[in-house]
Amino acid sequence: MTKLSSGNPYALGATPDAKGTNFALFSDHAEGVTLCLFSEDGSKETERIALSECTNGVWHGHVAGVKAGQLYGYRVSGPFDPVNGHRFNDSKLLLDPYARELVGPLTWDDALYGYPVGGGDDADLRKDERDSAAFMPKARIIGPDILTKSKRPMTPWPQTVIYESHVRGWTMRHPMLPDDIRGTFAALGHPKAIEHLHRIGVSAIELMPVHAFVQDRHLQERGLRNFWGYNTIGFFAPEERYIDGGGLAEIAEAVDRLHEAGIEVILDVVYNHTAEGNHLGPTLSFKGIDNFSYYRLMPDDKRYYDDLTGTGNAIDTNHPRVLQMVMDSLRLWASVYGVDGFRFDLALTLGREPSGFNPRHAFFNAILQDPLLGKLKLIAEPWDVGPGGYQLGNFPAGFSEWNGDYRDVVREFWMGAEGLLPSFAARFAASSDLFNEGRRRPWSSVNFITAHDGFTLEDLVSYNDKHNEANGEDNRDGHNDNRSWNCGAEGPTEDEGILALRKQQKRNLIATLMLSQGDPMLLAGHEIGNSQGGNNNAYAQVNEIGWVDWNNTDPHLMDFTAKVIKLRRSRSAFSRAEFVTGARTSLGQRDVAWYSAGGERMSESEWQDPFVKCLTVRLAPMRADEPTMMVMMNASHVDVDFVVPGKEGSGWKIVLDTAADGEGELMPGESRQIPARSLLVLEGNG
Repeated sequence: MTKLSSGNPYALGATPDAKGTNFALFSDHAEGVTLCLFSEDGSKETERIALSECTNGVWHGHVAGVKAGQLYGYRVSGPFDPVNGHRFNDSKLLLDPYARELVGPLTWDDALYGYPVGGGDDADLRKDERDSAAFMPKARIIGPDILTKSKRPMTPWPQTVIYESHVRGWTMRHPMLPDDIRGTFAALGHPKAIEHLHRIGVSAIELMPVHAFVQDRHLQERGLRNFWGYNTIGFFAPEERYIDGGGLAEIAEAVDRLHEAGIEVILDVVYNHTAEGNHLGPTLSFKGIDNFSYYRLMPDDKRYYDDLTGTGNAIDTNHPRVLQMVMDSLRLWASVYGVDGFRFDLALTLGREPSGFNPRHAFFNAILQDPLLGKLKLIAEPWDVGPGGYQLGNFPAGFSEWNGDYRDVVREFWMGAEGLLPSFAARFAASSDLFNEGRRRPWSSVNFITAHDGFTLEDLVSYNDKHNEANGEDNRDGHNDNRSWNCGAEGPTEDEGILALRKQQKRNLIATLMLSQGDPMLLAGHEIGNSQGGNNNAYAQVNEIGWVDWNNTDPHLMDFTAKVIKLRRSRSAFSRAEFVTGARTSLGQRDVAWYSAGGERMSESEWQDPFVKCLTVRLAPMRADEPTMMVMMNASHVDVDFVVPGKEGSGWKIVLDTAADGEGELMPGESRQIPARSLLVLEGNG
């Protein structure tokens, strides 16, 4: 019999020491907690140990002789009273919320549910007593080592260019990566992967979820698998499929290699919900440990979950222990693995109180005051599916936000939509109408044209409609409002005119993204013309649809992308640290000036004319040794003669042309024809 002592209620999780391991599990409403130890392969439950000590809602005990590497889980007893929010069932093996590593797959079986599946509408009110251990992953005890060794790049926001990617999707088809490491962190840290990031000039890679997640039962039944990973079951454990035999150190090693190359690592994290779903979902961890505490339940009927996320449940960050869990998870990934920032999926849910969203919620305050986390890059997805579920611009200073309005307006502008000039100018100028409150900065707006959710850039200019038949939902899933344009033919075509227009539109969109104030985010594959065949919701495509196609690259587009990113990062006029207002800078120039195609200051009537689709913007630099920049944009379907603003003075050098390899110099007052649907970038020679 293993020797048990009282141990400590901190730290939560399993903490090994020289004599054994301390176990601590929060459950405020449990009546008993049993630690279950398993054989090395997880197939046999070898011992059950009741943790009799409970301090401030934390059940704890120190078990002598239990070392790092041991597999374990919990069984938690208490009231099975779903009507009042309690779903305790000690027949079900439960994962430790603080588990650092999970071993083995989750095998779908009805025994994973706390109630008899298929028992009718009220089935969840009855208890199922089948043992679920045989179908569950097991937690493995891991030592507290700090694994990362590198120094953070700490790239300033104005110099930041984010590259949204997926560990598996970005590397699986990369021809220069060894076959045996594709789809893993080891591939991310490989010199050839880093070489590509350097080639295009991005400064940060934002990884879609890497926390341990569950393969959805309904997907498996349709012969599909969860690709994106927004179905978390462990906030401290990595997804084991992304590790190539190097253990947890493989993650830190990849981060170290990226850091050494000057590239930051940002994690997309899903703290808003878990994989346990609604009242008819499985009992895997939180639901069986303390359903009442971990989840938001409906105030007037606690049998049901307050589903603010569209996934069946929502984590309750108003509970101090749940908030502590999220904070502890963030600190672990930042300290142990060295990541440089976080993008919070459906961040609105995390800041909700019973009365609604609160930008001064304890969640935001806790992060911003934290001596480690407060220094990192923090990005919020500013929506969820609950009441008032779109709060773009309303997050606190210190958080940047995914700017969905930027995406929509820029897409429509280059499609030639009417009446967009004022809103386009606002989005191009970092959306100060949304973010210029509470001493926020331009990088509060994370600008993007496409992201993982929606069309790729290639598909945005190739399809009018989504084509999601491969998802097995009769093309009902995914967005219908894509604001896309196929340029004259749906999907693949051999029409040279259409292909040329598509290429030009891609250059327009990438250039606009990189030349806008705010912080740009590029979706992986943008730069090489990656297509998903018109699928705008590849969440279940763990295959060639979801993986970046490196064998069909467009080298000219990649060169163009690298050129415009270099232009952005070398010219402070495109990434000013303050919102542009038209005021004069310390160098005597106006920080921004807007002109018509005729070279005159934009009049109010021109701003309001729905048929005006041309605009020139002049941007002053932050430093005296840099040139003033000017961008001429023609989103109309006809060629337009633009006049260079000013009557006299130094000339302007052409540095970027999306219609051709434009060269030469223009003088103030000189006319230049800008082809339909194209833009020209000039820098001052004076």
